[in-house]
Amino acid sequence: MSENVLSGSRNVAIVGPYLSGKTTLLESILFVTGAVTRKGKVQDNNTVGDASQEARDRQMTVEVNAANTEYGGVRFTFLDCPGSIEFTQETMNALVGVDAVVIVCEAAADRVLNLSPLFKFLDDWHIPHLVFINKMDRADIDFTDVLSALKRVSSRPLVAHQYPIGKGENLVGFIDLVTEQAYHYHPGAPADPVPLPDHLKEQEKATRYEMLETLAEFDDHLLEELLEDVDPSQEEIWQDLKMELGADQIVPVFVGQADKDFGVRPLLEALLREAPAPEVTTQNRGIKTDAALPLAQVVKTYYTPQGGKLSLVRVWSGTITDGMSLNGVRIGGLYRLQGLKQQNLNAAEAGEIVALGRMEGIVTGETLATDGAKVKPLPKVERLAPVFAKAIAPEKRSDEVKLTAALNKLLEEDPALVWEQHGDTHEVILWGQGDIHLQVTIDRLRRKYNLPMTTHLPNIPYKETIRKNATHIRGRYKHQTGGHGQFGDVYLDIRPLSRGEGFDFNDRIVGGVVPKQYIPAVETGVREFLSHGPLGFPVVDVAVTLTDGSYHNVDSSEQAFKQAARLAMQEAMAKCEPTLLEPILNVTISVPNDFTSKALRLISGRRGQILGYAAKDGWLSWDEITAYIPQAEMHDLIVELRSLTLGVGFFHWEHDHLQEVPEKLAEQVISASGSGNK
Repeated sequence: MSENVLSGSRNVAIVGPYLSGKTTLLESILFVTGAVTRKGKVQDNNTVGDASQEARDRQMTVEVNAANTEYGGVRFTFLDCPGSIEFTQETMNALVGVDAVVIVCEAAADRVLNLSPLFKFLDDWHIPHLVFINKMDRADIDFTDVLSALKRVSSRPLVAHQYPIGKGENLVGFIDLVTEQAYHYHPGAPADPVPLPDHLKEQEKATRYEMLETLAEFDDHLLEELLEDVDPSQEEIWQDLKMELGADQIVPVFVGQADKDFGVRPLLEALLREAPAPEVTTQNRGIKTDAALPLAQVVKTYYTPQGGKLSLVRVWSGTITDGMSLNGVRIGGLYRLQGLKQQNLNAAEAGEIVALGRMEGIVTGETLATDGAKVKPLPKVERLAPVFAKAIAPEKRSDEVKLTAALNKLLEEDPALVWEQHGDTHEVILWGQGDIHLQVTIDRLRRKYNLPMTTHLPNIPYKETIRKNATHIRGRYKHQTGGHGQFGDVYLDIRPLSRGEGFDFNDRIVGGVVPKQYIPAVETGVREFLSHGPLGFPVVDVAVTLTDGSYHNVDSSEQAFKQAARLAMQEAMAKCEPTLLEPILNVTISVPNDFTSKALRLISGRRGQILGYAAKDGWLSWDEITAYIPQAEMHDLIVELRSLTLGVGFFHWEHDHLQEVPEKLAEQVISASGSGNK
C-alpha cells in the first residue's frame, strides 16, 4: 500500500512475560501484513524484534524494538517490549507513548499472576489494553480457567471477544462473539467462516451475554435493550467496544497461536476498528497541545554502532522535520525504525513514533518542543529502585579512564541502571534490576565500547566502633636526625558515642602545652587512624578529646603531632573493645498475599527483623512487609524473592542504621578481610 493513501496511524505496544510469544506475535503480524516476506523465528535469530546481539544470545527481549507495517489503510507502529521483570523499566518507558497495548499471555492459568504488576501500571496510567491468549494448542488448556485467572489480576472487567473451538492440539478455530460467526483456522491463510458448532452454542450464548452485560455497565441504551430482550446490532456492540477500550474501562480478550498465525488477523482487525486513534489518546491523556507547534516525548534512547545516538519519540502534536531544533538541540536525522534498520524521513506528523538522530543531552522521558515554546513537561515514568549489584573493573587498567563515559551512555540507554564509586570500599558498583540485567549491561560494555569487565560481589561497607572508654592515653613521637628532629607529645581521652553520632573531636588544652597551630594536625592524625581501625574497617561513633601534651620549640611540627596522635589512637583503641558494625537496611517487600508466609520465612532466614505487614495500598490481593535486613544478606534477595512469587515480588530499600555483628559472624568477616590487626 502506498504511503499517500494511509488514513491514520496506531501505536501499539506488545508486552507480556518472558516466553509468552511476544516477538513471535510481532513477526506474525509483520508477515501477514506483508511488511516481511519471510517470517523469522526467535530460535533462528532472524526476527525483526530481538535484533540486538544481547537479545539473540539469550533468545529473549532485552530492549524495546520498533517495527512498522500497514493494514487497512492505517500505519501501525509496534513496540516489542521486554517481558522479563528485570527489564520492566524499559517497558514502562515505552508504554507511555502508545495508543494501545496487546498483553500476550500463555494459555496457562497458573502463569497469569505474573501479569499483575503490568495490569496495575496500565490501569494507573489509563492506557487501553487488550489480551491475546497465545499458545492455545497447549494440551492442558482450559479457556474458562485462564479467563477467570485473568479477571483476578485486572481491576478492569475482562470481555471475551472470542470463544475457542477445540482444545489443545485439537484447536481448530474460534467464534466471534460480536457477530456470532464461527471460523476455522488455516495455516498461512485467513480463517474460513463455518457454521456455529452445535455443542458450543450454549457456551457461546452465555459468554456473549456476559460480554454484553459488561458493556451495558457503561451504556444505558444497551442496558435497556438487554432488559427488554432486544438483540443489539453488531455496529452498536463494536462502537461500545471502541468507546470503552479507548477509555480504559474494559479489557477485550482474544485467542490464538502466533507461531501458526492463528488469530493474528482478527487481532489486527480489532486494533484497526477498536483501538483509539492518536488524537483520541492525546485527548484522553489530558495533553494540551497546539496543533501548529511540535511536541514530543522520548520513550527510548539507543546508542548504535553506525548511527550514534537515536532518540525514539512519540510525536504528540505538530510536525517534526529533519534539522529542526527541539529543546535547543538540532535534529541530526529523522528515521522510521524496523528493528535495526532505519528508513530516512523528511518529516513526522502528530501521532507517529519515529527516531531522532544525535540529540545530545536529551534523555528518556524528556518532553521536546521547539526553541522558546513554553510547555508543561509531560508525565514520565518513575525510575525503579535498584535491587541487585555487582562490583566491576576493566580487565585492562588502562581502560579505567574510558569507563565513566561508557557507563554514562549505558545509563542514557537504560535508566534502570545506576553506578557509583563507593566511598568506603573504593569499588565501582553497578546497580540494576537483576543478574541478567547486569549481564546484558556488561556484554554491552564489551561489544559497544570494547571494555571487557571483571566482576565480583560488592564488599559490604562494614564499620567498627568501641564499647569502652580510654583516658589519658599518651602518644609520643620523637625522631632525631642530623638536623632538626621531630617531636610531638599528646594525651587523648576516647569514649563511644551513641549509634549514628559519627565522630567528634575537641580539646581541653590550657596553658599552651600544645600550641594552637598543632591542634588541627592532632585531629588529622586521629581521623587518618580512624579510617582503618584495628579490625580493618572505618571507625564510627567515637569522641576523641585532646587533654594534654608537650612540644619542642625547634623540633615540633604538624607532621610530628599527627604521628603522635596516631600512636595514641593505636594504643587507646586496643583498650576500648573494638566491635564490628554492619549496615542494616529498612526493606519494604511487596508480594501477592498468596506468598506472604513464604516471604516472611525468607526474611527470617536472612537474619531479618520483621516490623509488620499489611495489605498493599492500591494493589488487589497484595501485601506489603516491612523489615530490617542486614545488607550482607541482601545480595541475591531479589532472585529468591522472585523465585518464590512467580517472578512478581519486589522490594524497596534504604539504609537505616548500623548494628553490631554477631560475634561468630564478626570473626568470619574479620578473618576473610585479612586486614584486621586485632
